[in-house]
Amino acid sequence: MSNAPFSTLNMQADLLQNLSSLGYDQMTPIQAESLPHILAGRDVIGQGKTGSGKTAAFGLGLLNRLDVKRLHVQSLVLCPTRELADQVSKEIRRLARTVANIKVLTLCGGMPFGPQIGSLEYGAHIIVGTPGRIEDHLGRGTLKLDRVTALVLDEADRMLEMGFQASVDAIVAQIPKQRQTLLFSATFPDKIKAISNRIMIKPVMVQVESTHDSSTISQHFYQTGDFKDSMTALRLLLLEHRPESCVIFCNTKRETQDIADELVSHGFSALALNGDLEQRDRDQTMVRFANRSTAILVATDVAARGLDIDALDAVINFQLPHEPETYVHRIGRTGRAGSSGVSFTLHNGSDYKLTMLSDYIKRPISSEALPPLSVLDNKPAKPAMATLQIGGGKKQKLRPGDILGALTGEGGITGKQVGKIHILDNWAYVAVSRDVVKVALNKLSEGKLKGRTFRVRLMFDWPG
Repeated sequence: MSNAPFSTLNMQADLLQNLSSLGYDQMTPIQAESLPHILAGRDVIGQGKTGSGKTAAFGLGLLNRLDVKRLHVQSLVLCPTRELADQVSKEIRRLARTVANIKVLTLCGGMPFGPQIGSLEYGAHIIVGTPGRIEDHLGRGTLKLDRVTALVLDEADRMLEMGFQASVDAIVAQIPKQRQTLLFSATFPDKIKAISNRIMIKPVMVQVESTHDSSTISQHFYQTGDFKDSMTALRLLLLEHRPESCVIFCNTKRETQDIADELVSHGFSALALNGDLEQRDRDQTMVRFANRSTAILVATDVAARGLDIDALDAVINFQLPHEPETYVHRIGRTGRAGSSGVSFTLHNGSDYKLTMLSDYIKRPISSEALPPLSVLDNKPAKPAMATLQIGGGKKQKLRPGDILGALTGEGGITGKQVGKIHILDNWAYVAVSRDVVKVALNKLSEGKLKGRTFRVRLMFDWPG
């Protein structure tokens, strides 16, 4: 971990002040290595895993060079998924809290064009979006990038894996060549080298280790047979270790739903996350997993990219990924920032990918015995929290304080029984302790928020 303080950087005073108020005093390794070059205006390639602090690195660089008085698009950040784009936008806004009138706009697919066009007409300084939607706006003439001075490709390896090469090329062609280009990637395959050679000018290469390492993650491997055998193994591991928050990684979208449905049929709290979900369903899934009212998320690598989850108790690989780099990225979701974590991986024993992985992580892989079948007699644990959905959000001027106040008023529940509160455009979600659901539901249904009554319902996220 870096010991260099942010105060040593040649950065605007209001940005430094905000960093201090957020508790950001010491830079992470990737920030210490990349920020001096970014602030100097150089092109930078940063290689680091999830949790390394790269978003703050490029976000501070964009904000430091921004001219707030000029309301036009000055910076563009491209992300592979909607979840990551939302996460990046939120982080940039947090970093910019002390800078007045900065406009950050998120443009992603799966959302209506109309409101996005209206926001673009009003103006924005920084655009964060997915390649497909950015390209659509360029084609419609609703977005101009002719005055962009900084371009960021975040999770560039995943962007190319998802087939966005042509879209990225088309977008870059609309941006002035005299600009700063920042490219961040968890891995550095040949495709990334090729695109960096095309769009960057003498980039500085920064490579740092992730904020986790193998010593903080206990890795376990189990040999299984067909899908049925793997499902039995999965249930045994979940019942034996009983993680409160766990991601199960699959290689295909169909597997995510099949596994989630199978787990639910056996009494587990599980949801699937994949690219086929509508935006509203994706939002709800993310909220319910983040607030711990759902214990298990079954996801593809693409869908899970950009998950803003601080601490996972466990990661399970339902099968080995196609690339060993992806395995390291997956297990890095647990044991982050020096905390301990655990990963479980199922494999068929003869898979060539097992040999590739062993060579990559530089350690022999030996399979362990699964827990005894008698463990199947145990019942899955109930999640500690439950989610209430409120039929109003940002557009109805709802704030977290309104919801908290309504819940903890006379005859209500205590503040300790209220979990995370998420407020979206037209919906709000609040987690409450499962044992006080009825009281909380009555308080919100029968009371008023902002002087009016909203429809409230319990989201059934556990079959028991």
